[in-house]
Amino acid sequence: MRKHIHTVVGRYKGRIHGWDVVNEAVLDNGELRKSKFYNIIGKDFIKLAFQFAQEADPNAEFYYNDYSTAIPAKRNGIMKLVKEVLDSGVRVDAIGMQEHNGLDNPALSEVEKSIVDFASLGTKVMVTEMDISVLPHVNPNMGAEISETYQYKNELNPYKEGLPDAIAKALASRYKDFFKLYLKHDDKITRVTVWGVGDGDSWKNGWPVPGRTDYPLLFDREYKPKPFVKDLIELAKQK
Repeated sequence: MRKHIHTVVGRYKGRIHGWDVVNEAVLDNGELRKSKFYNIIGKDFIKLAFQFAQEADPNAEFYYNDYSTAIPAKRNGIMKLVKEVLDSGVRVDAIGMQEHNGLDNPALSEVEKSIVDFASLGTKVMVTEMDISVLPHVNPNMGAEISETYQYKNELNPYKEGLPDAIAKALASRYKDFFKLYLKHDDKITRVTVWGVGDGDSWKNGWPVPGRTDYPLLFDREYKPKPFVKDLIELAKQK
């Protein structure tokens, strides 16, 4: 692991300014994922990964990144993980919140708790992989666990021919609510990255149910901005 991190980070030293060092190491219940790194090294692999990255380029930033960070147990598990690394004297510069969301889940109040709690550790907060699915969720806490797949059913793919006006308005409202929250905490959040450009390219079309048609991004299948994009720009200007 040290050789890999030193080789990759060292190659781009001074050119890449931020690295996702450890990704998706915490399960929804707050426990550590039993990855190969965990099974071979133990939980110290997390601290060591950040340590090796900092050895390779002390001037870069180093991030922990995960999905479903609004789940209280997972939020607590992430905070415990990051705090242990920080207490060991190794830097974690930011926590990335992936923000793969739905129209009605998670609750904005829980997202806000995660922003505030993560920032309380002294780290930056970053929105790293945002999209908002308009499709029915197979389970309410669906995040980005790619091993979860479900059989196709017509009722899980209701918008094959296009998005009804009511759902398009709900998507617009949901995006605006999230960006209002991000702007409220712009002293903590340093970036918002959307996970894709046009709807046709989104991973949400094939996950967790293959063959579905989703509309989760800021641009449509012709790469035209959706009407609410101008509202997000205006919100930022007002701030």
